[in-house]
Amino acid sequence: MPAENPHVQPADRHDVIQVRGARENNLRNVDVDLPKRRLTVFTGVSGSGKSSLVFGTIAAESQRLINETYTAFIQSFMPSLGRPDVDGLHNLSAAIVVDQERMGANSRSTVGTATDASTMLRIVFSRLGSPQIGPASAFSFNNPEGMCPACEGLGLSSKIDIDQLVDREKSLNEGAITVPNFQVDSWYWQMMAQSGFYDPDKKLKDFTEQEWSDLLDRAAGKVKVKNSSFNYEGLVVKVQRLYLSKDRESMQPHIRAFVDRAVVFEDCTVCAGTRLSAAALSSRIGGLNIAECSALQISDLAEFLRGIDDPSVGPMLAGLRHLLDSLVEIGLGYLSLDRTSATLSGGEAQRVKMVRHLGSSLTDVTYVFDEPTVGLHPHDIRRMNDLLLRLRDKGNTVLVVEHKPEVVAIADHVVDLGPGAGTAGGEICYSGDVAGLRASGTLTGRHLEHRIKLRDRVRTPAGSIAITGAAQHNLKDVSVDVPLGVLTVVTGVAGSGKSSLIHGNLSNRDGVVVADQSPIRGSRRSNPATYTGLLDPIRKAFAKANGVKAALFSANSEGACPKCNGLGLVYTDLAMMAAVASPCEACEGKRFTPEVLTYTLDGKNISEVLDMPVAEAYEFFGAGPAHAILGRLADVGLGYLRLGQPLNTLSGGERQRIKLAIHMAEKSSTYVLDEPTTGLHMADVDKLLALLDRLVDEGNTVVVIEHHQAVMAHADWLIDLGPGGGHDGGEIVFTGTPADLVAHGETLTAHHLREYVAD
Repeated sequence: MPAENPHVQPADRHDVIQVRGARENNLRNVDVDLPKRRLTVFTGVSGSGKSSLVFGTIAAESQRLINETYTAFIQSFMPSLGRPDVDGLHNLSAAIVVDQERMGANSRSTVGTATDASTMLRIVFSRLGSPQIGPASAFSFNNPEGMCPACEGLGLSSKIDIDQLVDREKSLNEGAITVPNFQVDSWYWQMMAQSGFYDPDKKLKDFTEQEWSDLLDRAAGKVKVKNSSFNYEGLVVKVQRLYLSKDRESMQPHIRAFVDRAVVFEDCTVCAGTRLSAAALSSRIGGLNIAECSALQISDLAEFLRGIDDPSVGPMLAGLRHLLDSLVEIGLGYLSLDRTSATLSGGEAQRVKMVRHLGSSLTDVTYVFDEPTVGLHPHDIRRMNDLLLRLRDKGNTVLVVEHKPEVVAIADHVVDLGPGAGTAGGEICYSGDVAGLRASGTLTGRHLEHRIKLRDRVRTPAGSIAITGAAQHNLKDVSVDVPLGVLTVVTGVAGSGKSSLIHGNLSNRDGVVVADQSPIRGSRRSNPATYTGLLDPIRKAFAKANGVKAALFSANSEGACPKCNGLGLVYTDLAMMAAVASPCEACEGKRFTPEVLTYTLDGKNISEVLDMPVAEAYEFFGAGPAHAILGRLADVGLGYLRLGQPLNTLSGGERQRIKLAIHMAEKSSTYVLDEPTTGLHMADVDKLLALLDRLVDEGNTVVVIEHHQAVMAHADWLIDLGPGGGHDGGEIVFTGTPADLVAHGETLTAHHLREYVAD
């Protein structure tokens, strides 16, 4: 950044956070001053360096410095935080990061436990419930006192569908066992077939009752066969031990798919899914027990509690009502306290976390938000803006990474990064107020007032897919036709039933591919090159050019640096303190042996190729399979990603677009996208719309769940759900063209789209 930049303030100012020489990831020696106790919004195209500056530099250093105040013993239980690559950071305050990370897959975590609302409700029931059954812990499904003894507080019982494990029409020798890793001649299969408990040539449908019992349910024990012995256990026993005792998220995809098919979860018959003991369910306030209160929509529970007045729990009731009102205000009134945390979207999870801080007495804290409007209808964005301003007005510094013009408009200060993405970004293009941004001539400044116009002519559908009687979650017996061969946008406020309608009734049909934002499972070795299959043609090209084996060019195979096993990093165990990752000294982080790095392709070695951004690699591989895969990645707006960038560094929007790039190679007819504008700059939204048009013009059907008015305006057909969220939603309130909605619609979406088009 030029030294004479007027936005860098004098170094003795204490009312600004001073960043000097930030070089994290693609940042180019960035200097910038951020006003404290103000709302600053960071803008710029995807990959421009926003997250590197806000999360990777400012928030990371604040949290690292706080962690250093603890003893080495306490630090051993904390994540290891390296020092950001920056010359200086001055006047930092404690940073609280409110991000979109899902709240974990723990089935015992709910909205109520995550917000402490359940804790407060349990105390109220322990004091006012009739009959009184004991302390607050007697109402907790996570405590032995209060949990249902049958399901141990999970609310579910599981049973295995035997027909998903075996084919009764076949014998073992014919492949009757259909469980993964039990194919004929495999080690597991041999233990079953050679056990002597049944004839491996006998069809399973002809087994005696004893043979069925031995095949499926026999307890683990030694079996002698000829001159050897081995442990034998029935198939169901082995499947439970091998697969069902493991965390679902850690499973390989094909194992996870098998478990999803084979295991049927049902509400526990003892507690009817409430998770609680009979005693806890017997205690009532105003006719409702604690499970019924937890199952109420939060807005209804808040109303119910307003009818309770007892001085003995007055402060607790007031705190609980305030918490529930905050959840309603933030647009989550349609949730219930018993909703499992793992089922929340990234945006919902972020807003639940936000509620924790609204009532905090702390001030002069730095709050850091990552696209807080994700998953929000324009109607709800205004409420989110009010909450951001409230946090600021309590005397806090609020830093927001955001693309929506509605949020940029309320900023006290804007920092625009760019001018491009990846190696073309990492610079401060503008720092100042919103009026100055509009006049700055930057990409963001030019697009602040940019509006997508309604289509002059919408495409004609080539038929339709019928959804009839949809009743998942809050859907009220919904029937609707989804047109084929056009771009359909499904919209409505948060909680109106959009995802339930599409994912519950369309996503599982033949020929339908879904590109969502769920995490991509994989080790820290996984990257875009391995995930998309791009590494295979790259390795073959290197092998052909140098007359050697392709395996040499895999960091997971023969070519890997022996010191770091191809990871590029060495993890050092510091006893009580957390392990520290440092670049491997042997390969200098390049992951390959010196011999492998001597082989080149058009002047580049394999490490240099994996360090290329997609856009550069697309030009480098001018033809062939690698060129085609790279072209699809560029088409979905990922031209800035490095081929070897770890997958765990990708945002939700980037994960969705990389999945879309893979699916574009398939012969699919219907694409379902869930909020594809997440993480996209206003200029990139134009490119996304061009890509969606291309998919439709190639004969595909595209269905997009989306709130962005630009995508709505560009659609051929709209399906609007509502009128509100939760039990106030679940109905189709409009179907038709965007022009019809603007001209005649009376829904919340109609109001905001009309406003958008008029602007």
